[in-house]
Amino acid sequence: MPDSNQIYQNYAGRYHALVAREDYENNLLPAITEIVPLQNKVIVELGAGTCRVSLLLAPLVKRLFVGDRSHHMLSYGGKIVGGSGLENWHMFLESHLALPLVDHKADVVITGWSFCHIGSEAGEAWEAALERGLSEVARALKPGGVVIIIETLGTGFQSPHPPARLQKFLAYLDSHGFQSDWIRTDYCFKDVAEAKDLTAFFFGEDPLPMWEVDGGVVVPECTGLWWKTIQ
Repeated sequence: MPDSNQIYQNYAGRYHALVAREDYENNLLPAITEIVPLQNKVIVELGAGTCRVSLLLAPLVKRLFVGDRSHHMLSYGGKIVGGSGLENWHMFLESHLALPLVDHKADVVITGWSFCHIGSEAGEAWEAALERGLSEVARALKPGGVVIIIETLGTGFQSPHPPARLQKFLAYLDSHGFQSDWIRTDYCFKDVAEAKDLTAFFFGEDPLPMWEVDGGVVVPECTGLWWKTIQ
C-alpha cells in the first residue's frame, strides 16, 4: 500500500475510483447548504483533490476557485470538471498557509480532509500553524464569510469514532468557536472484490465492515463538518 504522499503525487486515478464511491446517499451537499446557501456565492475549495466535491458545488455557485497542493491531483480533477461543461471555475495550486488569493475574495471557504495536515506537518508548533492557516482563510473571506472544515469521523463506523491522529485537531476546532455536526457518507462499491481492493489501497489491509445492498456493497463512513463565521 502506498503512503498518503505517494497517493497524492502518483495515484490520482486509483484515489478517484475510491472517493467516487463515497456518499452514495448524497448527504454531503445538503449538509453544506444547510450551513450556508451557495447560490450566487464565490466559493473557495481547498484540498480539492480530484474534484469530487467540486462537481457538487460548481452547478450552484457564482464562481468556484478550486485549490490543491498536488498538481497531479488537480490535473486529474481538472479533466473531470472540464468534462461537465461548466465554465464558472478556476484551479490553482495552493498552500493553506499562503493562499494565492486576493484579500476578501470569497463568501465561503470549504476545506475538505486537508486542513488537519497543517498541524500534523508542523510538529510541536502545530497550534501556531493552525492559527496561521485560519488567518489565511480569514484574509480570503469577505467580512461575514463562512469557513467550513470537513474531516473524517471514522471509516468503517456507523457512528462517530474520530481517528486518534485527529483528536488534538478536533479539540482545537471545538475550543476555537466552531460549530459542528456529522453525517454518514457511506461508500457503495459494485461488489465485495472492488470494496476490498479500493479500501485496502487507501486505508490498509485490515478488513473493514461491509454489507450488501441492492446494487452494491456498503462500507460505512462518518464525516464531520465544522463551521464558523469570520467577522
